[in-house]
Amino acid sequence: MENEKNEVIVADNYFTGCKDNLRKWIGHPRFELIRHDVTEPLLVEVDQIYHLACPASPIFYKYNPVKTIKTNVIGTLNMLGLAKRVGARILLTSTSEVYGDPLVHPQPESYWGNVNPIGVRSCYDEGKRVAETLMFDYHRQHGIEIRIARIFNTYGPRMNIDDGRVVSNFIAQALRGEPLTVQKPGTQTRSFCYVSDMVDGLIRLMEGENTGPINIGNPGEFTMTELAETVKELINPGVEINMVENTPDDPRQRKP
Repeated sequence: MENEKNEVIVADNYFTGCKDNLRKWIGHPRFELIRHDVTEPLLVEVDQIYHLACPASPIFYKYNPVKTIKTNVIGTLNMLGLAKRVGARILLTSTSEVYGDPLVHPQPESYWGNVNPIGVRSCYDEGKRVAETLMFDYHRQHGIEIRIARIFNTYGPRMNIDDGRVVSNFIAQALRGEPLTVQKPGTQTRSFCYVSDMVDGLIRLMEGENTGPINIGNPGEFTMTELAETVKELINPGVEINMVENTPDDPRQRKP
């Protein structure tokens, strides 16, 4: 929007998003905001579709798992139907969760994953795997131009303080003077990418010739204990770090 003369239409149901995040663009002549859920058909005229819909935090996607998988399956079908109707190129933001609890490290795009199909995270993990399948089926059967990004852990401004993801969790706890809760054993790793770098990667993928899937993330790898110690040092050195029980199917390693 700022550097190019694009017209942008944003469709959001505000399940995890907030209209305030888009305040600077509301009223801009080349920007339009629609309150819409992608599980319902969307009729607009566009030449590129960034299909980012779906809660990515375990707190939110476990809150309504049926809605989560509907977003991934029906929502993706609707966006692919739109792309087919108007001849648009479509980019799906998939996830590193398609690798499940990986038996290969780091995770190359060629790795098929190790996913529990009936676990509490499956609505998200398997939902994104089905979304990728649909993208390639529409590509092969209908010639739709597709791009697939597998996003690794991302952080940055305007995250919901109660988002439930580890970076915002630790920062919120430190600011409130509460103990930082690290899920056992604390040696599980994640790779954290700053949001502006992620956006740059998505735009480059959309504008390039590579269909994907492409991992997008930071190759730097941290244990959860290391992250907690860093947040503690930077924000509130007086807080404690407490170990708590882990959630089911939590991946032990993540690195693109």
